[in-house]
Amino acid sequence: MAIRSKNKVTTNFNMSSMTDIVFLLLIFFIIASTLVSPKSLDVLLPKASPNNGPRPQTVSVSIASDLTYHVNENQVAEQDVEKQLLALVEGEEDAGIILKADKSVPIENVVVIMDIANRNQLKLVLATSPK
Repeated sequence: MAIRSKNKVTTNFNMSSMTDIVFLLLIFFIIASTLVSPKSLDVLLPKASPNNGPRPQTVSVSIASDLTYHVNENQVAEQDVEKQLLALVEGEEDAGIILKADKSVPIENVVVIMDIANRNQLKLVLATSPK
């Protein structure tokens, strides 16, 4: 006598619930990734007292659109820029230059000041304007 069970076990697997979970996770991560700002970093900066001793000398060099050179607001000829800079930072340890060049100035004129800073071991910062 053959006894047959009325409850049959099926070997089929239903993937619809699995795909629903995958899509929900995908949507969650897409929304969460747009909330994170990749351009900002949370950095814990060290604290310092307001008076850490003498600050290094910085000299401002400006190149106007008409290719006139200014060292600390004083107009200087191109060939005299290096002498003027060295006179201002004489005896300073970590002296630096802030270079302010008009955007219409050819790059060759900017490189001249960069070369002066490199030859004399001066730190150079190229000033830009915010957007």
